[in-house]
Amino acid sequence: MTPMMKQFMDIKSKHPDAILLFRCGDFYETYSTDAIEASEILGITLTKRNNGKNNKTLEMAGFPYHALDTYLPKLVRSGRRVAICDQLEDPKTTKKLVKRGITELVTPGVTINDTVLHHKENNFLAAVHFGKGSCGVAFLDISTGEFLTAEGTFDYVDKLLHNFSPKEILFERGKRGQFEGNFTNRFFTFEMEDWVFTEASARARLLSHFQTTTLKGFGVEHLKNGTVVAGAILQYLELTQHAQIGHINSISRIEADQYVRMDKFTIRSLELLSTMNEGASVSCR
Repeated sequence: MTPMMKQFMDIKSKHPDAILLFRCGDFYETYSTDAIEASEILGITLTKRNNGKNNKTLEMAGFPYHALDTYLPKLVRSGRRVAICDQLEDPKTTKKLVKRGITELVTPGVTINDTVLHHKENNFLAAVHFGKGSCGVAFLDISTGEFLTAEGTFDYVDKLLHNFSPKEILFERGKRGQFEGNFTNRFFTFEMEDWVFTEASARARLLSHFQTTTLKGFGVEHLKNGTVVAGAILQYLELTQHAQIGHINSISRIEADQYVRMDKFTIRSLELLSTMNEGASVSCR
């Protein structure tokens, strides 16, 4: 294995669930299974490159670095998480392997990139927690700072999910069956470790972020499951290396009658999400 490919593999191992865009000179390159996925989604040529001794080859697909704004939105809107790996030093200043590192992790629900965002709609990231007797749900649009939380029955949370149409939903690892059994599998989802969904961890993260001693001022102090999911969202922002979040300066409780809510059958019959007639087209944006 060549030194550069070893560097790629080391960085990729830290983000195994993301397509890694590896900056190499004037190109962003993808390798192995990432290259296969990228070539299919982006319609770019899939080739092979030498991977060291024994004439081993590795799938490769790439595009010019200045075309990132063209290709990144396509990857994210297809539901892929994308790790952007840039050169951290000028290749001209070193005779060794250029230092590289992740400069941004873009996911369907967490992006502030103008080329990825749909300007006519919110880009909500959501989190769901299955508590005892009720379910917690939170929504964040990182581009605007709008941060909302609620808790209630599975039916209530299901209606909120369909109403807010989040681009990505977080839930506890190992709960996929419970999630899809109560909601749907049409959402892009990401599983997080169970410790993220503990009240103590979530509460501490919220208090630290808002620089307060309680959450009473936001009207969410009594929402235990709502607190858990809100804290999980902040943890996800840290995981995806989004540190500039000072504009997220409040969190609000979703009032039961504050938003127009329709059950999934009403939405389907109104064809708001997809057409019921095969072969027909519908524009919702």
